[in-house]
Amino acid sequence: MAKNDELRIDQHQLADAWQRELPNRMNEADKCEVLPDESDERSLRVTIEIAGRQSYSLDFKVTYVDSREVKVELVDVEKDQVSVDERTDIIQRLIQDYTRHLHECAQALHQLTHA
Repeated sequence: MAKNDELRIDQHQLADAWQRELPNRMNEADKCEVLPDESDERSLRVTIEIAGRQSYSLDFKVTYVDSREVKVELVDVEKDQVSVDERTDIIQRLIQDYTRHLHECAQALHQLTHA
């Protein structure tokens, strides 16, 4: 039985909408890139470059569970383009902050994703 609350938007249009909206949810100096996930049509790949001395980069996979709810998974954390242990306090805080920003972005795009 198919759920009637499925995501009904082209993945590329969705990625474009996220690319426009997400910077409004982030710290002004940080940068983001949002791309369709090639292996999953319900998912986006989000890379956030955090401004400042640390040069952290966070990679997330954002998957639409339905038209309203997203599941956010951390894929990788890099510092100066080298993978680092994400269990440190500072990185855990960054992950929590940006996970919240990703959920806020999904909420802001609700009118677009909820057909």
